[in-house]
Amino acid sequence: MKDGFVGQFDVLEEPTGRRSWPDEVKARIVMESFAPGARVGAVARRHRVLPSQLTTWRRQAREGRIALPVDAPGLPTPAEFVPLVVDAPDPTPSSDRGRDRIEIETGGMVIRLPGTIPARRLAEIVGALRSTRA
Repeated sequence: MKDGFVGQFDVLEEPTGRRSWPDEVKARIVMESFAPGARVGAVARRHRVLPSQLTTWRRQAREGRIALPVDAPGLPTPAEFVPLVVDAPDPTPSSDRGRDRIEIETGGMVIRLPGTIPARRLAEIVGALRSTRA
C-alpha cells in the first residue's frame, strides 16, 4: 500500500451490526487524519468509517484515550514554562507626588486632602462633615 501499512487486521462485527476496531487500526487512521492537508471526510471514506466516528476517535486521541506517538501532528503540545521577568516600576518624580489631591467643597468651604489618604480616614472625614450639616 502507498501509506506504508503492511499487514492484516480483522474488523469484528458484533451481533448488533456494529464493528469493533482494534486500537492499533484506530490509531493509524487517526494519525492519517491528523496529517497536514488531510480531510476527515476523505480519510473516513477511504477506511469505510463514518466521519462522525473518525471525529470521535480524533477527540479521544487528543484526550489521551487512544494512544498515539507523542509527536503526532494535531495533538496538543505539552505545556511549557516560560520565565517571567517583572521590571521594577519607574519611580514617580517627586514633583508629581503632590498633584493627586482630593477636594471636598461643602458649605462654602474647600477641604483639600492628599490623594494618598487612606479610604477609611476619608470616610471618617466625610461622615463628620455630613453630621455637622444635619
